[in-house]
Amino acid sequence: MVKFSKELEAQLIPEWKDAFVNYWQLKKNIKKIKLSRKPNNSDQTHHHHHHHQEIPQFGVSIFDPVRYVFKKISARFLNSRDHQREIIQVTNKNGGSPGGDDEALYQTELLHLVSEDEVKEFFERLDEELNKVNQFYKRKEREFLERGDALNEQLQRLLELKQILSDRRRKNHQARSDGGNLPRSNSSSVRSASDYSESGTEIDDINSGSSPTEDVPTTLERNGVNFIGSARTKTKKGKPKSGLRIDIPATTPTRTITAITSMLWEDLINNPKKEGPGDFFNRKRIQYAEKMIRGAFVELYRGLGLLKTYSSLNMVAFTKILKKFDKVANERASGSYLKVVKRSHFISSDKVVRLGDEVESIFTKHFANDDRKKAMKFLRPQEHKASHMITFLVGLFTGCFVSLFSVYAILAHFSGMFSATNEAGYMETVYPVFSVFALLSLHLFLYGCNLFMWKSTRINYTFIFEFSPSTTLKYRDVFLICTSFMTAVVGAMVIHLILKSSGFAPTHVDAIPGILLLFFSVLLICPFNIFYRSTRYCFLRVIRNIVFSPFYKVLMVDFFMADQLTSQIPLLRHMETTACYFLAKSFKTHEYEVCQSSKLYKELAYVISFMPYYWRAMQCARRWFDEGDVMHLANLGKYVSAMLAAGARLTFARQPDHLWLFMVIVTSSMATVYQLYWDFVKDWGILKPRSKNPWLRDELILKSKSIYYVSIVVNLVLRLVWIESITHFPNRVMESRLLGFFFASLEIIRRGHWNYYRLENEHLNNVGKFRAVNTVPLPFREMDADD
Repeated sequence: MVKFSKELEAQLIPEWKDAFVNYWQLKKNIKKIKLSRKPNNSDQTHHHHHHHQEIPQFGVSIFDPVRYVFKKISARFLNSRDHQREIIQVTNKNGGSPGGDDEALYQTELLHLVSEDEVKEFFERLDEELNKVNQFYKRKEREFLERGDALNEQLQRLLELKQILSDRRRKNHQARSDGGNLPRSNSSSVRSASDYSESGTEIDDINSGSSPTEDVPTTLERNGVNFIGSARTKTKKGKPKSGLRIDIPATTPTRTITAITSMLWEDLINNPKKEGPGDFFNRKRIQYAEKMIRGAFVELYRGLGLLKTYSSLNMVAFTKILKKFDKVANERASGSYLKVVKRSHFISSDKVVRLGDEVESIFTKHFANDDRKKAMKFLRPQEHKASHMITFLVGLFTGCFVSLFSVYAILAHFSGMFSATNEAGYMETVYPVFSVFALLSLHLFLYGCNLFMWKSTRINYTFIFEFSPSTTLKYRDVFLICTSFMTAVVGAMVIHLILKSSGFAPTHVDAIPGILLLFFSVLLICPFNIFYRSTRYCFLRVIRNIVFSPFYKVLMVDFFMADQLTSQIPLLRHMETTACYFLAKSFKTHEYEVCQSSKLYKELAYVISFMPYYWRAMQCARRWFDEGDVMHLANLGKYVSAMLAAGARLTFARQPDHLWLFMVIVTSSMATVYQLYWDFVKDWGILKPRSKNPWLRDELILKSKSIYYVSIVVNLVLRLVWIESITHFPNRVMESRLLGFFFASLEIIRRGHWNYYRLENEHLNNVGKFRAVNTVPLPFREMDADD
């Protein structure tokens, strides 16, 4: 049977850990009570033995069992009479009724003199915990209720605007047909009706609560309605509100363009005779607004679910700890205290449950076309269960990979593939392609290790990256992708080697790496729902956001992935070599130097080395633009310094003279110092001189401090790997290539190691702010009359 403390640790909401009952501290208090009672008993027994030490103890009396039973019965009888009296009385210091809206503060008084201070200390701690839980619950409940009211208001405005646009479209259509104009194709009007809602809800079927009158469009025109400017709406009491503005955050280029073009077409909206482009952009804006409101409802529902979990887990914790107290102290205090706990706000309040039911019904009606099953897929996404088949396949593919790699090594040795005659051709043709796969699979393997560590240390990576629980990868899934990937690659390497040494035409054999590359590229964009389609598409979407980084709002997953790319520059260089090799058809002509001597190839090498740093710098610029935090500009400087260092190293590799050696040392040293400072202080949040953990931070997730110190040294050493690249250049092609591959692997290992602490720091920031639910921005806001 699992201890409750372990169950609580596994089930509690990590970001709210400090707000839960401190069950572990209360257990320590109970242990103190237990220990305080033991010495008394031992003293008595010792004293008893002291007085009767003359009487020799020869053996066990036959009456001992009878005496023992009699003693137990008499003790139980006495206790039952004694414990009819309550030993505690819990009162509300503020005088309010328990469970009321005022701030109830509970205080326990001991009705009988208890000899131990430990009992008094236990109840003082218990009161503190009960008050803490109540206050946190009230605060969160108030937040969610306010959010619910705001969302209801937003939904009503959305429905009104959709109804207005729907009526207006109908009137425009009638006006055109009555005026004898040529009828427009019906497809556009059908499209516009369904465009309002992503969930496919028909506009005419939605009851907006207040049916608009016939002359709504005319009234709107008279008041100068535009959905960017102000739409006059009325409150329930009939008083006119201030203007209404639709704020669609410019998170994507499409939204930005929509916002700008809607402003340009603003004046066309007031003309009821035309359905101008402005009308189309307003429909798009309403569609975006609906998507935002839907997302906000999903997050609200998630928050309410977390609060229900918080309430029930704390109730179980109070019950368990009081039962422990009764057992240890041989008292009956749990009954009366639990009555107070059940009457307290976090258990007695049903507002969260009621709001949860209301959100369910609203979401089902307006966002799921009255399909409850569909609504629940959004509101309660189910995590996919780990399958034993995945574990089996991981083991199978790992075995296949190891076996095939051993076969490859033996074949390569006997066929003399790495001898002086064959080496150059082999390293130019096969090496770059297989290096891409090897570096990628190493990175995948380390990401799987990251997922395993985050899960085992309760770091909520799903929430941090805003992944969907139903489609997010588990560490076993990542290991399966990695092992199957490498098995296929090493299998292709073995086939390539066998065919080449068997005397097949090199023209056909050297195309095998290209075929493999093509196969995996097709698999990545495969539209069928096989081999983790949602993850593949999420990956492509994130890469798109990175490549067009200044135009997309930067999310955590975007800049985290861009950081991974800065460690994969050798892989991008290999991709450039491979592309050149196959595009120049070198695998047919076997003229390997074509790519190396090309001027364009050399210039592209600079571009490819700069690109990941440039993308990351652009993301920093966008974050500074959005948030106004100057630290993002300082971070941008770090990537600019890294670009300079990469450029200097590349030039030095081409012309190794003293000037460029000096430039490499200067730029790389500056970049390394900058990067190390940012790694430790900003990304990992350590090196705090006044921390209670020397030179770390106050909160640490890993129990052993020594691991953090080792990690600092490891990160420092791996950041200095560039020194070796300027001091040692082997003569043989194979040696230099393998050394390059080894350094590229070290950088990927450093990045995988960095990932864990980066997310640990992010998680602790969320814990410090009790942030377990995303706050989705809302589209409609009121404007003052002078806006």
